[in-house]
Parts: sequence; C-alpha cells; structure tokens
Amino acid sequence: MRIGIFFGGSSREREVSFAGGRTVFDNLNKGLFEAVPIFVDSHGRFILLDWQYLYKGTIRDFYPPIDAAKWKGKASSFQVYVESLGEASEETHQALAAKVGKPIEAQHFKKYFDFAFLALHGQQGEDGSLQGLLEWYGIPYSGSGIFPSAVGINKIVQSDILRAAGFARPRQVILSQEMWQKSNKEALLESLSNKLGLPLVIKSPNQGSSIGVSILRQKDSKTFEKLGNKSFFIQEISATEWLSYSASQKQEWLVRFTDIREGLGFPVEVENTETDAQFTIYHPEELLELFDRYFKPHSPALLLKAQSTESSILIESYLEGKEFSCIVIRDESGKAFALPPTEIIKYNELFDYRSKYLPGTSRKITPIDIGIHALQQIREDCVRLFEVIRGNVYARIDGFITHNGKVFLNDPNTTSGMMPSSFFFHQAAEIGLDASSFLSYIILTSLKERIESGKNQAFTRSLLSKLDQNMTALKLQAAKKIDVAVIMGGFSSERHISMESGRNIYEKLASSAKYRPIPVFLTGDEQQHELYLLPIHFMLKDNADDIREKIYHTLRNSQKPDNEALLIKIREDARNITEKYTTDGITQPTPISYQGLAELVEVVFIALHGRPGEDGAIQQELEKVKLPYNGSGVASSQTTINKFITNELLATHGIQVAAHRLIKKNEWQQDENALLDQIEQDFKYPLIGKPSDDGCSSAVKKIKNRGALRAFMRMMFRPSLQFLAEESHILDLKAQEEFPQKDFFLIEELIEKKEAMYFLEITGGLLTHYVDGEIQYEIFEPSETLALGEVLSLEEKFLAGEGQNITPARYAAEPELNGLVSRKVKEELAKVAKILHIEGYARIDAFVRVSRQKEIEVIIIEVNSLPGMTPATCIFHQCALNGYKPYHFIDSILNFAQEKFKKYQNIS
Repeated sequence: MRIGIFFGGSSREREVSFAGGRTVFDNLNKGLFEAVPIFVDSHGRFILLDWQYLYKGTIRDFYPPIDAAKWKGKASSFQVYVESLGEASEETHQALAAKVGKPIEAQHFKKYFDFAFLALHGQQGEDGSLQGLLEWYGIPYSGSGIFPSAVGINKIVQSDILRAAGFARPRQVILSQEMWQKSNKEALLESLSNKLGLPLVIKSPNQGSSIGVSILRQKDSKTFEKLGNKSFFIQEISATEWLSYSASQKQEWLVRFTDIREGLGFPVEVENTETDAQFTIYHPEELLELFDRYFKPHSPALLLKAQSTESSILIESYLEGKEFSCIVIRDESGKAFALPPTEIIKYNELFDYRSKYLPGTSRKITPIDIGIHALQQIREDCVRLFEVIRGNVYARIDGFITHNGKVFLNDPNTTSGMMPSSFFFHQAAEIGLDASSFLSYIILTSLKERIESGKNQAFTRSLLSKLDQNMTALKLQAAKKIDVAVIMGGFSSERHISMESGRNIYEKLASSAKYRPIPVFLTGDEQQHELYLLPIHFMLKDNADDIREKIYHTLRNSQKPDNEALLIKIREDARNITEKYTTDGITQPTPISYQGLAELVEVVFIALHGRPGEDGAIQQELEKVKLPYNGSGVASSQTTINKFITNELLATHGIQVAAHRLIKKNEWQQDENALLDQIEQDFKYPLIGKPSDDGCSSAVKKIKNRGALRAFMRMMFRPSLQFLAEESHILDLKAQEEFPQKDFFLIEELIEKKEAMYFLEITGGLLTHYVDGEIQYEIFEPSETLALGEVLSLEEKFLAGEGQNITPARYAAEPELNGLVSRKVKEELAKVAKILHIEGYARIDAFVRVSRQKEIEVIIIEVNSLPGMTPATCIFHQCALNGYKPYHFIDSILNFAQEKFKKYQNIS
C-alpha cells in the first residue's frame, strides 16, 4: 500500500512535524507499505519530496534552497523559511518546489498514494481542513475526522466543551488582542490575580508543543506584559536595547527572533509606537538593516507583530500537582481504550520543546506514579473525553491530577507528535507494540474508521482486505530474519544520547524484512559490564538512568506494586491488538552474558558512545565469543577514544591538529597555581577545555580567563559527583547538564578565522567497503555546522529542529574553489581514517580555513568511531546524498561487520 506521509505545514510546529514525518517514513513496515513523502510548504503547497531531503536537520536546511535564500545577491548568514522570499510569483514558487521534488495538486493525489498518514500539527493540518480536502478527493487518512480535529485545535473551544461535559476546569479569563493592547497592564494584572490567584498560566490557544505558554509567578506588570505579548506573538524593542548590543549579540537576537517556536518569525509587521506607521518585513537581513538605520539614542520603540498572531489568549489559574499525558486508541472492536498514562517530571518550569524532545532533559514515568484508583480515574476520564469530542483512531490527552486526587484534563490532541521519544510510541510500547507495529495498527484502524464514515467504501474496503492478507503472510516469514543485538545505554555522560541512537537503530531494523533486532541494555562500570535483554516498554523509557532503575527494581522486587498489576491487566485487555501486530517478544528484563548473546544472535550493533563502546572494551568481549560487530576494531577504538593520543598520532603523520595539552589530576593536586601559570605560558585566552575521552559536547567549554580555567579544573577533578556551586555558576552550567569527573582532560587552542577568506567548522561521515579484499573509504560530503553559542551544543547536534547543519558544506562562494576545497577536505578525512585504521563507519570533525591565496588548511578536532545515530544527526543527511536511506546505511554497516568477521576468521 502506498502511504502518503504529510508533514511540514504552515504552523509554528512545522519542525516537529518534519521530524515526525521522517519517523513515520523510516518506521513503516517495509514488507507492507511504500512510504511516499508529501511535504507541505508554509504556503500550503504540496510537494512530492525527493527522499534525500527528509534527512536534513531542519526544513530551513533545504527549503527554500540555499541559492534562493540569498540577500541582495549574497549568501545570508540567516536560515529562513520560504515566507522570507516575500511576494514571489506562483511561477517562482513552482520552480523552488521543483528543486526539491515534484509539486502536485490535491486532485491528483490518487496517482501517488492510496492512504494519507497525517503527521502535520497545528492549523491547516490538525484542524480538520486537510481532513476535509482528503475526504473530498476520496483518500482515506489516519486519525480523527473533521469534527474532533476542529475541536482539538482550539484551547478556548476545548475549554467550553470540557466545562459543558462536566469536566473539572481551572479558573480562566479570555483576553482579545484589542482588549490587551488597550489595557493598563498593572490594573489588568491586579484584576487577574484577584480573580485567578498567582501563579498565572498564559497560553496561546492555537499552538502546540508548549509554544506561546508561560507561567507568571510574581505580581510584576513588566514581566506580565512581556509574557502576554509572547503569547500573542508581539514584541517591543527599544533604541536603548538595540544600541546596547554588539554585532554578534544583534546576530544572536535575530537568530532567536527568526525561530518560529520562541521568536516571532517572518513576515513581521513593524509599527512605530509614536506615529503608528506600519510596514512589513520579510527577511532577517532586512530587519537588521532597518534597526541599524532607524535606531538613534532617542528613537521611539518599535512594535513587532507576527502575521500569524493570535486573536485572543487564555489566562488560567495554576494547577499544583502531577502533569500527565495519555494516549487513547480504539481497539479492534472499536471500543475506546486508554494506554497507561505518563507522568511528566520537568527539570525546567515548563515542559517546553527542548524538554519534550531531547533525551535526558525531563523524565517521563509510565504509568504515572499514583495509586491504582487515581490511575484508573485518569484513564476513564480520558476515554470519556475522547468520546465527547467523537475522537477517531487515537488522541493524546494531557492533564493534571492535584494533590487531593482531582483530575483536570486539557488539550486533546488529535494528531500526536511522532518523534521517537514522543508519548505516542512511549505508551504503545507498554502494551508491547514497537513503532513499526503501532504505525501498522494506526493505518489499519484508520481504514476501518473511514469505512464507518460511509465515504468511498469500496476503495477503502479493498485496501483493508489487501492489508489484512499481507500482514498474515508477513507474520509467517518472521522466522527467516537475521537476529541482531542492539547494545545501548552505558554508564558514560553520553548514555542518554546512546539510548536515542540505539532506539533509532532498533526501529530502522524492526521495520525491515531482513532483520529482527533485540534490544540489549548495558550498565555497570568499567570493571564489570552488566547486560540485559530489554522488553520494548523498557527500551522506550525516557533515559538510560530510568531504564537502569526500572531493571534493578523489577529484578530485585518479587512483589509487584499495584500499578504493575494494573499494567498487566491493561496488556491483557490489549491482547487482541498485540497478538495481531507483534510476534512473541521479551516481557521482562533478563540478565545475559556475552556468551549468552553469542548463542542468541548472529551479529551485534554497538550503539554506545564514549566508554564503553568506543574504547575497544566491548569489542574485546565480542571477539572472545566470536560475534561480529559494527565499527572499528579494538586497537583503533582504543586510540580514537582518547583525543590526546589521536592528536599526537595524527600530528606525527603530518595531519594538522589544534595545539593541545593533557592536564592531569596529580599535576593539579601538586600545585594548582603553578599549573595555571604553565598553561597561560603555552596558550592564550580564550581556549577550549574538554574531556579527553568523552563526546556529545559533554563539558566542552570556551574558557576566557584564569578564573574560568580554575573553575573548570576544580569541576573536572571534584571529589564527588555533586556539582561545586561556585564553579558551576562561573561555568554557567545548566540544570541536568552532564559534566563528568575525570583524572585528566584536554586543553586546546581556540581555532579562529585569523586572516582567512573562508572559515567554517565541518563534520564528515564515512563508510567502508571491501573491494578485492582491501578496505576502500567512501567519504561523504561533510556538513557545515553553525553553532548559535560559543561551542556546538548537545541540542544542535542531536535535537530535531535545532542547530544549523548545512549539507554539503559551503566552503567558498566561487564554484571552482568550493569544489577544490571539497576534494582537499575529503582527501584529508580519508588520510585520517587510514592512519587510525577506521573500519565500518565514523565521523570526523574539523575546521577548514581558506586563505586569500587559496591555501587550504584542514584542522582535525575529533574522530568518533561510533558516531551518534539519532534521527536528527547529520551523518544521515550526508549518506542520503550518496543514495543511502538510513536503513540502507545501517544495513551496509552490518554487512561490512559480517564480511570483516569472516575475513578475520579465515585468516586465523
């Protein structure tokens, strides 16, 4: 069956939708479905997207194409959406679309797909309008129909329906934009705090992903005005503020402003607060020029208003209690059925975009940690609300349960987020469904729902009948698959990202007709590795620490808590779903040895980062039991794990690396001040401090002075895991930031542009093949990485919709010089791989400087022998340019691993 996956769209959630569409594309069962990517641009045009663009980091990485997003004929320093092109003609838009795919019209949908899977969020995707369009043209689609979608998009309408149906609601006030702009903010805040109390929750009624939501805790009219404006997508900027910024701060302000999740985005209406003169700005460069031209010391402030503003905002009383989210589905008989609800524990005040989608930044506990009766009450209330809004197929319902057990429901989402870490997959795993199985279930159930609607029944019935037959046939073939252990987790500071990589590998293999992946969790320490076979619902726990705690609790407690008993009942009630969509799997975590693993599987995919995994330790164990594995061998891994040793080795072979020095704990203990003096003799500030054997941007800091260097040393060499308060403040460490304890770390010079004409940071992936028995290196076109802050952050590396990774890298404006630099960079990366005896695949980070005399410097920073494999990592952008979808890339890695094993077995 051809599945048209709709993603993108015009809403502020378009990046979540883009990442969710990619998840669906990757995880549809390849034996049942052909995935057809339908990108919806922000003007509502439909584009049959060339699949390679799915693996870009953000929509702005490919649409509009970079050559179309220039400003006054030159490359812009800002990434923009297609709206920033201004009032372009229809012919121009059609030409832009043709560069990334094929523009298609709704009346021709049936030529390209049989069924529409909707991964769109917000207006024009989740509001019933697209559902109506599909019904008009007779295309069955996933999820809810027109009515529940229209209800689910608007928080004000939802509130009225919930109250009318007898659900508990917080006290609330609705403020129109006209009322807000005319009001005295101090008097309004006084009135609201008297009526609703403090804190106040301020919401944009038509947004999801916590966009436009703030909490006001203090009676401060200035903060109140700022947060209210944020929910309306209005912002005021004064001459004093703008003139106080440096050039780099202006750039950072505009980058944040351009981000449609937190900033206003473009186009933006600009209004002089004194004259009321208004005009429209489409591009951040245009706004930058305007501000620099307009603002003088006594200029009046400018009011900025997004074109996609809110007409009203919702202000509610604050609820104290536990926050939860619950997926409600319809079972095989059509009965509404609540999956185990998830408790959300926030490290920040709000469960914001970062907390929702980046592993390790919040905790999702399934089921919510309350008594069995309260848990049942939540499920029953969610089912009742699902029926009240006439939900179809599935919905995600959010809410709070107060300390006295009162349940407040809000925001029934008829299209849930489809990111790998989303509640949608998290809760389905609790009844034994992996991502591929759950998507199959949603498609089949949606076909049944569309038949019930009475429209185009013959076509939809034929699709349903064929799908049923194919599912039965596919289940009979499951025994022929290759068993692969996917090892994830670990005990390094990179363990949470390792889980995200491992889950992604598991999901790609699970949707294939060739492999049967088995998730294996590794914990323990360097002296003793502990391995556990994982059930699906353990694998999708929020982060590595939660999984470890859950394993220990399960294995050490024979008496099951009440919540566990309820989970068993929920799984039993869902048996009519799971028996159809899954094969028998692991239901409890089971300890296993490396030898036991060798008896269970044919090959291993190590999805670990840092130690162990990239240090050769696991590789040694797997070689003892004669199991093939991905990536480089023992000796190469032992070298590349240590950045200092890697730098030293590369330098002896003539490869350019940053000036560096290893700082050891015993030196520091002998005389801290003497060590600081020595470093300052060898290096100038600013310099870079980083762990020598950790990655994922853990504890990488730009150090600007002696005080910061002292704080960095003391944090790295601290006596216990607990952070040092004063040093944490000096280093500006965030809550839950990973900062490991080490006995040594690395100091490096800060690589700067100097007199270069072009200067950029790149990261390049590679894949190895055997050709006539010899290793050949396939070097991908590297990505250009643009850091918003002083160093590339964890979010920019791994969180979908974050960061700016431009693939291929833009080395130079002149095409001939750009090609010359590209060839030189790839030659250097190949040399590095050969020197280090890289096998399988790897990622190499570097800086590139191009002088005015066209001299090219490639300065190697880091080599990752088991690079991150999260869905958003740029190695997938790069391999896509060489024709590899993620599954085919992973398949190539596993094929090489098995070939290498056979070769070495024959030699021995």
